[in-house]
Amino acid sequence: MSETTHDGPVAVSAAPSPDDGLAPAELAAKYGLSVSGARPGLFEYVRQLWSRRHFIIAFSQAKLTAQYSQAKLGQVWQVATPLLNALVYYLIFGLILGANRGMEREVYVPFLVTGVFVFTFTQSSVMAGVRAISGNLGLVRALHFPRASLPVSFALQQLQQLLFSMIVLFIVACAFGSFPGMRWLLIVPALVLQFLFNVGLALIMARAGAKTPDLAQLMPFVMRTWMYASGVMFAIPIMLKDKPQWIADVLQWNPAAIYMDLMRFALIDGYPRGWLPPHVWAVALGWAVLVAIGGFIYFWKSEERYGRG
Repeated sequence: MSETTHDGPVAVSAAPSPDDGLAPAELAAKYGLSVSGARPGLFEYVRQLWSRRHFIIAFSQAKLTAQYSQAKLGQVWQVATPLLNALVYYLIFGLILGANRGMEREVYVPFLVTGVFVFTFTQSSVMAGVRAISGNLGLVRALHFPRASLPVSFALQQLQQLLFSMIVLFIVACAFGSFPGMRWLLIVPALVLQFLFNVGLALIMARAGAKTPDLAQLMPFVMRTWMYASGVMFAIPIMLKDKPQWIADVLQWNPAAIYMDLMRFALIDGYPRGWLPPHVWAVALGWAVLVAIGGFIYFWKSEERYGRG
């Protein structure tokens, strides 16, 4: 700022700004500014996620449709893949290794098929969760939306795939003498609890996979170990009856075994209640609530860091 007199121009200092001396945080508060991409509060985050529910459903359906779009048999592979796995396990474990001890063939075949289908549901949710952020960086960096939408959508995709496969599972159960009854109604709460558990697990793995992309290479080995330890191919109480009881307890109380047991008990007439661990429904609920809530909070805490770096 300057002023002119008969002696020439004279410099005059500018008036001080009312914002002088304010810290950046104080300036932001004064003018209502917020950090771009900042993590919202937990309840606000839940509200934002709920408002994106239509996107989550549409995204999961699109992914499910595109999954086998390059294969000639298309969506048939949703059912064929776990069935072929069950056939291989039956030949190796049922016929050669005798893992069906204590069970008639009418029980063991649906027992095995149910175990493969149910465990595949969790396995696929975990593997999809690992790549939910790292495999969709273009979407994460281009659009602003709750990042939890991605792992939730992938878990929903696996649920839709399981529901499609359940038709075959029902046919197998009926073919081996287990017909619809009141116990089949237990399938619904068992699936709901497993879905909640899978969502939480997918959220945990999504945050871990976003930070460590190499985790996607390690997880197949982890999941294979978990499968063998969960009684997919054998009944834990029978196979481990000569071992210390604590070993059988640890294996039976792991969540994968819990959800398989519930589904088998609901579907198979010859599956005795004595093969279920004590308080099985309470344990299933506990696993679902603990992992779903814990996984959601764990993922939310890193919301502003996804897609950066």
